[in-house]
Amino acid sequence: MTRYDAIVIGSGPNGLAAAITLARAGRSVLLREGAPTLGGSCRSAELTLPGFVHDICSTVHAMAQISPFMRSLPLEEHGLQLIRPPASYAHPMDDGTAAIIEGSVDETAGRLEDDGSAYRSLMLPLVEAWPKLMPMLLGPPRLPAHPLIMAKFGVRGIQSACGLAMRNFKTDHARALFAGVAGHAVLPLEWKATAAFGLVLNIAAHATGWPVARGGSQQLTNALTSYFTSLGGEIQTGAPVDTLDELPSARAILCDLTPRQLIRIACRRLPNSYVRRLSRFRYGPGAFKIDYALNGPIPWTAPECARAGTVHLGGTLQEVAESERAPWGGRVAEKPYVLLVQASLFDPTRAPAGKQTAWAYCHVPNGCTIDMTDRIERQIERFAPGFLGRVIARNVMSPADLERHNPNLVGGDVGAGSQELSQLFARPVLRINPYSTPVDGLYICSASTPPGGGVHGMCGYWCAQSVLRRELR
Repeated sequence: MTRYDAIVIGSGPNGLAAAITLARAGRSVLLREGAPTLGGSCRSAELTLPGFVHDICSTVHAMAQISPFMRSLPLEEHGLQLIRPPASYAHPMDDGTAAIIEGSVDETAGRLEDDGSAYRSLMLPLVEAWPKLMPMLLGPPRLPAHPLIMAKFGVRGIQSACGLAMRNFKTDHARALFAGVAGHAVLPLEWKATAAFGLVLNIAAHATGWPVARGGSQQLTNALTSYFTSLGGEIQTGAPVDTLDELPSARAILCDLTPRQLIRIACRRLPNSYVRRLSRFRYGPGAFKIDYALNGPIPWTAPECARAGTVHLGGTLQEVAESERAPWGGRVAEKPYVLLVQASLFDPTRAPAGKQTAWAYCHVPNGCTIDMTDRIERQIERFAPGFLGRVIARNVMSPADLERHNPNLVGGDVGAGSQELSQLFARPVLRINPYSTPVDGLYICSASTPPGGGVHGMCGYWCAQSVLRRELR
């Protein structure tokens, strides 16, 4: 007799998604989490001072509302409130102005002046098609349900981000705006298919906005957890798994782990050939992150930045591209591309009255030990003179610190593995079913599987669907 139908190891968004999908199908599920709190990279804590709520990793859930899985859940009934800033992101320039992504394609195009019609021509067909497009993009490789729509996206997305920006836009503002959003790929922007990352995130910005969870990202985890337990799911926290042999009996085990952790706990069961293939999985650059407690809002030179939840700091396309190329060459950029989030401007529960929180990070070589604090803060001061005068406390996290918070962030890699073109289609290894392993009943459901990083839950969802077809019919 098996004690559970399935055990899920790890409680990040994908682990929770897998557990919920199985529990919704009426299966008995145990969720095991090694940390004292659930959430993986979707957690919050008072990292600086009492009363200041900071998200340990993810804050802006750009993919949550375009995810077919997340959209299917009654999370509002379980306490989740999503707040959408008026603008999803801004990109300030050295002349004191900023390019900004407004709610609609037309609003954004209207601000881009000479590039307005080009932006509208590029984005409007994709935004109109997003309900059909997203289920195809946020899943494992397969024949598309709407091949013409997918082909239109593919023609644009297969380009490099630099190539698309240079071919489509004439002004520095529009080119920099696209470079900034494509920088979320954590890849050199000259590489093929990096344009796809910028396009998907722009689709999300126009279709649903880039929301934040009221009270911190922990509230998204709490809502997912509440829904899972309402379905009868069991949870164990502070219960790390050192080997699969210590688990209760189950018909299937789903691991919200990257290849490195999977090898550690399952090496006695996995064939040597599969272990060697997993060992070749490539991790991407790390992140160096600073959380701030502030005595007021950031004093942006460009006032438009105060309307955006996310601000990309990097100047021109050429400057952003150089910064994102550096970690892949083992270097750190002198003027790094910095992603800054200022959620408390739109969610007052994150800071005491009259105060603010913010965080900023840049990309560095995997496992880098160089302190990037001064470089990051010079970039912020460049576009918001007087910022340092508003800092009352800071918490610095190196790549090693991020990995200590969440072992899936190997070397500080927040994407659970490089999302270069080869690893988008062979993630974590090339298999017909990317979620299965050669061991019967053992699966991997982390962001190291398709469709990759982001708070969308689709890796866990697709893995659980595979388990339901193969193991729990």
